[in-house]
Amino acid sequence: MSRFIMAIDQGTTSSRTCIINQAGGLVAEARETFKQIFPKPGWVEHDPEDIWYSTQRSMRLALEKAKIKGSQIHAIGITNQRETVMLWDKKSGKAIHNAIVWQCRRTQDLCEKLKKNKKEKMITAKTGLVLDPYFSGTKIQWLLKNVPQAAAKAKSGETVAGTVDTFLLWKLTNGKSHKTDVSNASRTMLMNIHTGWWDEELLKLLQVPESILPEICPSNADFGVTQGLGFLPDGVPITGIVGDQQAALFGQACYDLGEAKCTFGTGSFLLLNTGKKAVKSKNKLLTTIAWKLKNQEMTYALEGGAFVCGAAVQWLRDGLGLFQASSDIEALAKTVEDTQGVEFVPALTGLGAPHWQPEARGVISGLTRGSTKAHIARATLEAMALQNVDILVTMQKDLGKKLKGVKVDGGAAANDLLMQLQADYCGVNVVRPKNLETTALGAAFMAGLGSGLWKDIKEIKKVWAIDKEFKVKMNSKDRKARMQRWETALKKV
Repeated sequence: MSRFIMAIDQGTTSSRTCIINQAGGLVAEARETFKQIFPKPGWVEHDPEDIWYSTQRSMRLALEKAKIKGSQIHAIGITNQRETVMLWDKKSGKAIHNAIVWQCRRTQDLCEKLKKNKKEKMITAKTGLVLDPYFSGTKIQWLLKNVPQAAAKAKSGETVAGTVDTFLLWKLTNGKSHKTDVSNASRTMLMNIHTGWWDEELLKLLQVPESILPEICPSNADFGVTQGLGFLPDGVPITGIVGDQQAALFGQACYDLGEAKCTFGTGSFLLLNTGKKAVKSKNKLLTTIAWKLKNQEMTYALEGGAFVCGAAVQWLRDGLGLFQASSDIEALAKTVEDTQGVEFVPALTGLGAPHWQPEARGVISGLTRGSTKAHIARATLEAMALQNVDILVTMQKDLGKKLKGVKVDGGAAANDLLMQLQADYCGVNVVRPKNLETTALGAAFMAGLGSGLWKDIKEIKKVWAIDKEFKVKMNSKDRKARMQRWETALKKV
């Protein structure tokens, strides 16, 4: 009987399940969107029950589409939206408040207070992160302080906490497993990336009791087995958990030092494999754990992320009504040769790396009577690429050498115009794989390694294949002029 891996990809706007075969091929995929909640300006929440319901439904639909039985699932891998965090009751499994999403800025004042108290240097040294509301630690503190009875229930052992991977694992195992992996834990601002465990000083600073946090495991550990799901038999092993961006790096087969990928999702994220060394960034990039395999040393990465990438296209579609489907933006942008001076800085939820300006807001400038929606569409695609140039240039400075190329993935990587712009503005070739869904693929690879479906990463490398390489066409003079116009636009946010 054929054996398959079920990869759960729980993202910011949808829950997705992919069925992957032993050759690394996508057999079936199902996606369920869920509601985004915006209680106040700058606040973003999800209903954990929506996350769980949409995940279950996507799992069922993927099995139906694949036309396979649950008994044919060899193992399950989970990848997720990392910094999003929640608290839930140990007995009922019900969340005591909505999840606070990674995009949420509600803890900005708390972060500023910590900066004034000169805690940022210590936090960065231990976690590799900048002190920003983006990460989970201050979100957990907010929940404990602001949700009625949350702190008391945490103290009495009635409540536990976790990122989305931990919550899903709890649900899949019927409350038997409260674990996470090193990649997700490294995004909480509570874990020391050099020791691989929760840090006592950080926990005390953010007033988070260690007792509510999950056990930290290698990314291909034995996390638990399914129980009580109905659509899957009991006992299916869950043997891979990895944060979404690290999963994409793994799914892109970037296993060697110096290999990099860029994922185009709700935000865009560049990760560079730095091997066994936690490279300290001098330019406000994040030093993060890429993964840890069982019985092996930690693998580290440098990361830079732009908070808004595909979300800018969604805003043009839903907020401004410029087109009906996100995929329409390429054809619209191609109807003009340039932006005619229109610049869009999509800082709709602040600016991420390497700027880290959470208070920044989006700006469209250079508009004239001759400006059309096509110019705005093209300016959006150009901005998506230009944001990544800022990160890539910084990454190369920290690494001390120029990258030869960047592998790309995510939905927007299918956009040929955007990929060519990315190559031209970065000045390095862009390589697109045949399978763009490398986040789910990375979770599948991790679970396959953990369950023995694949023997080692050498076997996985054999199934990764190139679709197209976008070579640099722009000369350095034009590139420099374009970057100067972008830098001028950035000053207006």
